[in-house]
Amino acid sequence: MTRLSVEVLAADAVAPITSSGHARLGIAVLLGIAVIVLLITTFKLHAFLALTIGSLALGAFAGAPLDKVITSFTTGLGATVAGVGVLIALGAVLGRLLADSGGADQVVDTILAKAGGRAMPWAMVLIASVIGLPLFFEVGIVLLIPVVLMVAKRGHYSLMRIGIPALAGLSVMHGLVPPHPGPLVAIDAVHANLGLTLALGVLVAIPTVIIAGPLFSKVAARWVDVQAPDRMFPQRPSEELEDRPGFGATLATILLPVVLMLAKALVDVVVDDPAHTVQRVFDVIGSPLIALLAAVIVGMFTLGRPAGFTRERLSETAEKGLAPIAGILLIVGAGGGFKQTLIDCGVGQMILDISKDWSIPALLLAWLIAVAIRLATGSATVATVSAAGLVAPLAADMSTAHTALLVLAIGAGSLFFSHVNDAGFWLVKEYFGLSVGQTLKTWSVMETIISVVAGGLVLLLSLVI
Repeated sequence: MTRLSVEVLAADAVAPITSSGHARLGIAVLLGIAVIVLLITTFKLHAFLALTIGSLALGAFAGAPLDKVITSFTTGLGATVAGVGVLIALGAVLGRLLADSGGADQVVDTILAKAGGRAMPWAMVLIASVIGLPLFFEVGIVLLIPVVLMVAKRGHYSLMRIGIPALAGLSVMHGLVPPHPGPLVAIDAVHANLGLTLALGVLVAIPTVIIAGPLFSKVAARWVDVQAPDRMFPQRPSEELEDRPGFGATLATILLPVVLMLAKALVDVVVDDPAHTVQRVFDVIGSPLIALLAAVIVGMFTLGRPAGFTRERLSETAEKGLAPIAGILLIVGAGGGFKQTLIDCGVGQMILDISKDWSIPALLLAWLIAVAIRLATGSATVATVSAAGLVAPLAADMSTAHTALLVLAIGAGSLFFSHVNDAGFWLVKEYFGLSVGQTLKTWSVMETIISVVAGGLVLLLSLVI
């Protein structure tokens, strides 16, 4: 959707906002978000339906014609899915191929074979960070839980000493590093440079995951000193395979899209000539679509063939990877529709005016908005797409680097203090056999550390670049 069409829709939707109109629009935004929160938390409605109803409620509260609100919502939904839908689908296929072929298990086992004793928490955070690059958070947890329980049991480690680093690695990748859905949606919303966002995301992720993972796990193990629960460990995907891919081939496949996207960002800086042949080539091969598609195709040979997958099995694996993401795509799309409704109702200009009056740095404002929505809804994805829509106008006057940092600030805020309204909270609680209080003292605190440390690092980076 072009900026021109947005302006035209905005002009049709509502009259220009005066200072007296800020209060009404601000109330409309709060009521719209309250509707979404109420539907998700109290009525347990799916986030897609809650965002759809909330968008219509926002337009109604703002006094916009409902036909224009519907147009804004559907246009935003379509533009968001068009921008990131294929990327999410390709990432899901790559992740499923990695899991089903035993490639993920191969990476895990190779690193664990070279680690031991005090190095084990560091090995776990490395494993989770590498495996977490192409995998959705929930898939990563299911994949790594058997490993966490096995290592903790056999090595007589506190469960938190091994589990927290693994969870931190997955969570940081999920919130800060493309091609995960949250960062992709924020990049699309604020028109950030993906390669630069990826590079800065990795830069912020490394110290964040060290602090929230191996270092915090020492404290968490003292707060909640539990052992791996005595129950049958979940089966690992590779247990039923006779062969599985090699470590080098698997790692190369995982890192291929990252390398291609970073190479494009580097060439853009070094060559800086859109007409130059080299830059044009890297603009193609380093685009997210081509980078992820290349990884999927390469993975069919480097992961599928060593595992003995037939063409039919490869097709089945792709289908199994695509099936679970329907809900994610719909949530992301509805989030884009909500974002567009916010923009077309004039919320962007209101945010600009408020941020000037309050003198709040744009990055801090983005982080705070994401934190508020995360605490209210429990969903990092909903927090990301909603916050991105609210602060997108702030990116208009930003440099390329600061626009990338805006994406990371939103991502950091979206991870703040996971609690009982977050599905991830219950996933961790049940798998690790913890009480609600123990989960709050470990998982919830870890998520808060990630959010605060990453947000702080983003603000520091904004002072030097």
